[in-house]
Amino acid sequence: MSRILLSLSLTLSLVLMFLCVLEKPLLAEQGGPTEVFPIQKAAPVAIVIETTGSEAELRQHMRVKNDVAELSTETIRFSEAPIGSFGFIAPQSLGMALVTQSPDLELERVASTSNAYEIHKVADGNGLLVGFMNREAASQIIPSERPKNLRIALYSNFVDKAPTIVAVPLSKLMADRMPIRLDPKKSESPVVLNMDLLTTANRKSPGRAQ
Repeated sequence: MSRILLSLSLTLSLVLMFLCVLEKPLLAEQGGPTEVFPIQKAAPVAIVIETTGSEAELRQHMRVKNDVAELSTETIRFSEAPIGSFGFIAPQSLGMALVTQSPDLELERVASTSNAYEIHKVADGNGLLVGFMNREAASQIIPSERPKNLRIALYSNFVDKAPTIVAVPLSKLMADRMPIRLDPKKSESPVVLNMDLLTTANRKSPGRAQ
């Protein structure tokens, strides 16, 4: 009799263990993953497009590369802009934001001035600042070739001295001065912004995923 009871007890234990094993994947399937991933994301790398064309054509190449489309609203904060969109910011507003390390930027769907800078909000939520550089300098911003804290000159528009379109991570930029107009007598003259491109992200910079 005792042997029968022992056998029944063992059988019941095995059944309970089997049900527990089945229950775990069922719960996971219903509730989804429970892991908590860090919100902070790494800054994207700089992008260089080595091709020729008009300024409009080069900008379109960069938009396709970054998979971004025009904003649907006239003005919006970068933090509120949808992923995969691009907008524009006036040079003085951009310079002030970088110099003061403002936590956010206000973007326009249509550039209010011809020398506005273009900003892309890419798939990971980070911002890329689009501009033009000379070919030699552009080759140095690729991460594998970049020296520590590289000083760069980023032009708002295509000019003879800066024919290469690039996109640099906003979160890695440090500026200590405002943009300079190439022709001081023309308010919409192309401008150049001199700043440092850091090897690590500056957490206070605008355009960083939060």
